[in-house]
Amino acid sequence: MPSRRLVLRVAGLEVMVTEVRMLEQAFTGLERVLVHGCGLARPGWLDEAEAAWAGVRATGRPGAPSYRSAGGRGRCLGRDTFAGDVLARLGVHQLYREHAERYPRIPIDELTAQGAELVVLPDEPYRFAADDGPEAFPGLPAALVSGRHLTWYGPSLAEAPAVLTAALSAAR
Repeated sequence: MPSRRLVLRVAGLEVMVTEVRMLEQAFTGLERVLVHGCGLARPGWLDEAEAAWAGVRATGRPGAPSYRSAGGRGRCLGRDTFAGDVLARLGVHQLYREHAERYPRIPIDELTAQGAELVVLPDEPYRFAADDGPEAFPGLPAALVSGRHLTWYGPSLAEAPAVLTAALSAAR
């Protein structure tokens, strides 16, 4: 069976495939799709987002960005993820950025043994809250962050550095 991309190309449609694992890829991919693919003018929010991130200077500590997936299973950010790149730029030095898996399952006791000083808990895909999540990481400060600002690339990138920095600072 031919791939969907091939079917679309055979039908005469241009197919644009994006792979966004770093902030720069988000900026170039968004421009490629919106301007070149859709024929739109470059949106002002894209310029605002690039300017907002250009001024970011990372200072931070070792952390374990975590989330819960379906069924309540815990995961951490590993290698080669957009959210990991965003957090690294904000100073969160991911303990598992070199892990073989992109989203490894790490036992909580290992997080502390590896030197985690912070756990980052986004509000999606599982909605962590002050009374649901931080208690699973005893002894570690927990930063409750906006998943939209951490994992989405689009207009939210313009305010993401400020929103995420405030959430990370509140956990210190």
